[in-house]
Amino acid sequence: MTQKTTILGRISQLAKANINAMLDRAEDPEKMINQLVADFTNSIAEAEEAVAQTIANTRMAEQDLKIDQDAAQEWGGKAAAASKKADELRTAGDTAGADKFDNLAKVALSRQIGFEREVKEAEPRIAQMNATVDQLKAGLTMMRTKLEDLQNRRSQLVARARAAEAQAQVQESMASIDVMDPTSELSRFEDKIRTQEAMVQGREEARATTLEDQFAELEDHEDDAEVEARLAALKGGGA
Repeated sequence: MTQKTTILGRISQLAKANINAMLDRAEDPEKMINQLVADFTNSIAEAEEAVAQTIANTRMAEQDLKIDQDAAQEWGGKAAAASKKADELRTAGDTAGADKFDNLAKVALSRQIGFEREVKEAEPRIAQMNATVDQLKAGLTMMRTKLEDLQNRRSQLVARARAAEAQAQVQESMASIDVMDPTSELSRFEDKIRTQEAMVQGREEARATTLEDQFAELEDHEDDAEVEARLAALKGGGA
């Protein structure tokens, strides 16, 4: 009886378990859900075996009760038949025969009383056994309902947990990208190219300036010759 009481207590405890609170305390919801499913499945299997044994014992007790009830009724019938026969013999003047059947009636009545006592003692015990069976069945129903709910929610919760984990990874990746912004590297590279382009342009302008200076120097020499020629002409005219 102690083992059945323990099983009944476990069924009641699991049937009343607050799954949401357990999941809230879990560090890894997916592992927690799988463990809960396994625990509920194993507990239900154990509970079903205990309930089956309790039902079997109850049905056997009910069969024994029916046998005792039938026996009490049968011995009551025998007592009545023996008493009737004794009355008939006594009416016929057969006192010895009448006493014999009266004694048989007493034995039958004693047997009847014994079986009736067994029935009286068994009836409340069987009623309690049936009440326990009803409790166990109700607990099993609640456990099965919770297990089905847990199994139905497992895929959804696991999918949500994995989606949240993936989102966290994306956010971490985005944060690292913000820290090492590739556009800043492109800007520095662009500045370097602009510097190189400016240097090329500067060199071109530098070369162009040198040529202009040379031509300017040449033009300066041509003016000197013209000046000398005109000076000579002036001098010749003055002579």
